[in-house]
Amino acid sequence: MSLPSILTPAMDLSSRIFVTGHRGLVGSGILQKLTGSNYVNLQTRPRAELDLTHADAVSRFFAQHRPEFVFLCAAKVGGILANATYPADFIRENLAIQSNVIEASRRAGVRRLLFLGSSCIYPRDCPQPIKEEYLLSGPLESTNRAYAIAKIAGIEMCRSYNQQYGTHYLSVMPTNLYGPGDNFDLETSHVLPALVRKVHEARREGRPSITVWGTGKARREFLYSEDLADAAVFLMNLPGEAFENACRQDPPLLNIGCGEDLTIQDLVALVMETVGYRGSVVYDSSKPDGTARKLLDVSRMRALGWSPRTPLREGLALFYSAFLKEHSGGRA
Repeated sequence: MSLPSILTPAMDLSSRIFVTGHRGLVGSGILQKLTGSNYVNLQTRPRAELDLTHADAVSRFFAQHRPEFVFLCAAKVGGILANATYPADFIRENLAIQSNVIEASRRAGVRRLLFLGSSCIYPRDCPQPIKEEYLLSGPLESTNRAYAIAKIAGIEMCRSYNQQYGTHYLSVMPTNLYGPGDNFDLETSHVLPALVRKVHEARREGRPSITVWGTGKARREFLYSEDLADAAVFLMNLPGEAFENACRQDPPLLNIGCGEDLTIQDLVALVMETVGYRGSVVYDSSKPDGTARKLLDVSRMRALGWSPRTPLREGLALFYSAFLKEHSGGRA
């Protein structure tokens, strides 16, 4: 039986707000959004000072600093290769981070918590576009199953804590993200930053072609990280009844995306155009495509009044500019 709950107020500019994973793609975007919106009581800790996989350290931090709002962005993330190589690390570390932060939030009386997941939680072959209720309706994609199961466990923790303790913990599932501060390591990065780096280096070194994993026929949806940050702050500032209703959904889950996708082949062409590379593309079909399609149904977010602002072509131009500043000294 679920407990009666009290409507929680939205954030105000002096609220104690803890952003976990503030140096990552998602967390840094949310922190920048909060800072730019004049929130003055922001709490962050690098991993060297607070390892979220250590329960005692997390409990001490929450007991001392008493955050009122928590953005749970910290996670071990990576692309197909990283997930296939380190599945035990992905499930162990993510389960630990989620469990420790969610339980410490309950004990500290956190008003609202936003748990950031990934669209890989959904079944490999579920209908498109993917609705929130398709969760647990079929088998997962094998290449990132360990990570997906960890994230599903986080969603279930939010649901279970809301039911048992009357908390207000909401899960959001972004589509594929890209933006400033992304990971461009070819061994561990996601598809878009990996493509940008690969195409940039091919152009700079005068290579006649690039090789891309898979057939190029898989379809993907992409969202600029600053749009996700805007959505996350928007949700944490929903009026009490609207946030309550979102948390009482089963599961307490909202998709965040743009509602449009494209093939990897089309994505490669767009990256090449953005970078200014005119070589050819070789698709290595011996490597996995991953899930054939992952287009999110974003009707719930649109019904709440939010939609993204950055078209992919515009976002890619901003993304490549940020890459040049971060990795090439601003030189194309």
